[in-house]
Amino acid sequence: MPPRAPGPMRGHRVPMGRPAAFAVLAIPILGGCGADGGTDASVRYAAGPGAAVVIRADRMLDGRGGALTGRELVVRGGRIEAIAEAGATQGAVVYDLPGATVLPGLIDTHVHLGWHFDAATGRLSSAESTVTAGDRVLYAAENAWNMLASGVTTVQSLGGPEDVPVRDAIARGSLPGPRILTSIEPITLGSGGPEEIRARVDELAAAGADVIKIFASASIRVGGTPTLSQEQLDAACAQARERGLRAVVHAHGPESARRSALAGCRQIEHGALLDRETLELLAERQLYYDPHTHLIFENYFVNQDRYLGIGNYTEDGFRQMRAAVPIALAAFREALDVEGLDIVFGTDAVAGAHGRNWTELVYRVREGGQDPMDAIVSATSLAAASLELEETVGTLAPGFEADVIAVAGDPTADIGALEHVVLVMRGGVVYRHRPLVGSP
Repeated sequence: MPPRAPGPMRGHRVPMGRPAAFAVLAIPILGGCGADGGTDASVRYAAGPGAAVVIRADRMLDGRGGALTGRELVVRGGRIEAIAEAGATQGAVVYDLPGATVLPGLIDTHVHLGWHFDAATGRLSSAESTVTAGDRVLYAAENAWNMLASGVTTVQSLGGPEDVPVRDAIARGSLPGPRILTSIEPITLGSGGPEEIRARVDELAAAGADVIKIFASASIRVGGTPTLSQEQLDAACAQARERGLRAVVHAHGPESARRSALAGCRQIEHGALLDRETLELLAERQLYYDPHTHLIFENYFVNQDRYLGIGNYTEDGFRQMRAAVPIALAAFREALDVEGLDIVFGTDAVAGAHGRNWTELVYRVREGGQDPMDAIVSATSLAAASLELEETVGTLAPGFEADVIAVAGDPTADIGALEHVVLVMRGGVVYRHRPLVGSP
C-alpha cells in the first residue's frame, strides 16, 4: 500500500493541489497517490466525525436546474447542513476548489456491477469461466470503486447475485463504492407463465432485491423482438407493486414497451427502436425512459475481440449493434421532443465500461442535442426520483445525503467537464480529492 496522506485539520483549507483525507477501509485494488499529487487514500478526518466540512467552488449546481455562485456547501454527520454565503462557516475542514463546479453525485440507473473480463483470459466472463463466486464479488467491488472515483455515487445494478454482498458492505461503510440498488436476477421468458412469474418475484423480494428487472424483448443483437406476453408482464409488474418494488423493463421495440406501459411497469430500459407514438404513451402513463445511446455501443466496439464468440456476441450481432447506433440516437432525439417524458441517465455499463459512465451524458448533449443542464438533472434529481430516492439523494439542499462531486470547469458550458472530477464525497466521506493535470 502507498503511504497514507495526511488529512486536513480543523480550520485548515485544502486547495485543489493538495492531498486530502479519505475515509473507510483501504483495499489494495483501489490504488493510491496519483502522479499529480492528489490521493485516493483512506484515513478518517483528523478533525473528528462531528466536524463540519465545507466545499467552496466557483459555482454550485443543485441538481434541480438551479445554479449558485458565491456560496459554500456545509456538510456535517453525512448530510448537507446548509448552503451558506462563501466564507461564513468557521472552524471547519475546508476544501477550496477554484475553477470548479460542485454538483450532486451522478446516479446511473442501469449498470451491471459484476460484468468483467477474466484476468486469466482477458475475455468476458461467461458460463465457461472458472472464476469463483468470491472472485465475482471482488470484480464487482473493483467496478464499484471505478464508478465512485469517476463521480457516480449511486447505481442501480440489473443485476447479479454478486451485487448483494458488495451492496451490503458499502452500506456498512466497510467498502468504498456508490450506493447500490440491485435486481439480483431478472425475470425472463424462462421464468414461466404468470403464476410462476409471480412466485419468482416473491423469491427475489425475499432475497433482498431492491427492484425487479424484466426482459420483455430480445437483445438488439437478435432484433429486439417481444419475448413476454401482456399477461406475463401484467403478472410481473403487479406482483412487484404488491411487494413494494419498482419494475424496470428491458424493451427495445414499440410492442414490448407498449405492453410494459399497459402493465403499469415503472421504467423502460434501452428503447432503441421506439417510435413517437410509443414514447408519448410512456409519457402519458408516467413511465421513466432510460435510453442507452453511446457508452454501451462504444464499449462493445472497442472490446469486440473480448466479447466475440460468447453467447449472442456474434459477427452478425455486432453488425446489428452498429446498425442500431443511428436508430437509437434518433429515438433519443425524438424523446427530447415529447412533452412530459422523463428521460433519466443510465448507461448499461458492462465489462470495460465502469468508470466511463459520464461519456453517455457527453454524447447525449453533443450528439443528441440535449441541454447540458437538463442532462445533469437527468443524472441527479430526476434519476433519484426514478429510484424513489428523491428525498435522499440527487439534490444539494439541507437534509439530503452528502453525495457530492466537484469537476474542473463548468459542465453547463462544456459538458465534457464531467470527465475532470476533482472531488468525490459520498455520505459525507471524501473518497477522492485529486486535481487532474491539464484540466481547466
